[in-house]
Amino acid sequence: MKQTKLKIGEFSQLMQVTVKTLRHYEQIGILKPCEVDQWTGYRYYKLTQMQQLQSIRYLKDVGFSLDEIREMMENNSLVPGIEQLESKIHACEEELKILLARRERLHQMVDSQRKLNSMDKISIQELPEIIVASHRETIPNYESVGPMCVNVIGPEMQRLGCKCPPPGYCFTIEHNKEYSPTDIDIEYCEQVEEMGTDSEIIQFKKLDAVKSALCYKHYGPYDRFYQSYTEVFKYIEKEGYRIVGNPRCCYVDGIWNQDDPEKWLSIIQVPVEK
Repeated sequence: MKQTKLKIGEFSQLMQVTVKTLRHYEQIGILKPCEVDQWTGYRYYKLTQMQQLQSIRYLKDVGFSLDEIREMMENNSLVPGIEQLESKIHACEEELKILLARRERLHQMVDSQRKLNSMDKISIQELPEIIVASHRETIPNYESVGPMCVNVIGPEMQRLGCKCPPPGYCFTIEHNKEYSPTDIDIEYCEQVEEMGTDSEIIQFKKLDAVKSALCYKHYGPYDRFYQSYTEVFKYIEKEGYRIVGNPRCCYVDGIWNQDDPEKWLSIIQVPVEK
């Protein structure tokens, strides 16, 4: 019986796969035409190759790569073994965990943005004269701020007998002349009731009052500060303010009282005048 042969275009149309894909499959050796006309170059496929292509598409849909499919074909089978299938199931479970965690973070970001949109983010306030316990250090990255406060500054302030007026006011000032995600020259300041005796870790000083500071509420982890700073400086330019001092970043809620970074609250304070 004469076998029915289909040109590559016909085979492509019937199987709903592009000619480009069929040529690629031919090149990598997983689905070669049953015949190539030596004069015209026309490629022909047998009807039995429909099932072969269907198997390839199914295996791709369940996560097998073309290299893995070719390896199966070299072993004269398009049926994966139980061990291979279990490996793919494990990979799916791991990918699902990643996707679920990503979805949760996205939900948290949506909640954070809704919170921001529903609250007054920007205000102009006066910052009073205060006494602070100060610690300046070059830290490897922004994530090091929390551990520095908990493991270095906090114990030293306690040793020195520092008393902090409620509700507490602490902030950082960056001294880098340009942005760097690493090796950050940062100064941590926390308001205290009175001047103390300096140590190798803590120095006490008085900060003058700031008559006018633009205050911006930032919700979320510290690696998104740049988004809030963009809004701050856009507002400053729009309203005709002039920056007259180093910006402060005041920490209200953070790793010390909130496990979820999306619930961290920091307030950017920029001394300004018109």
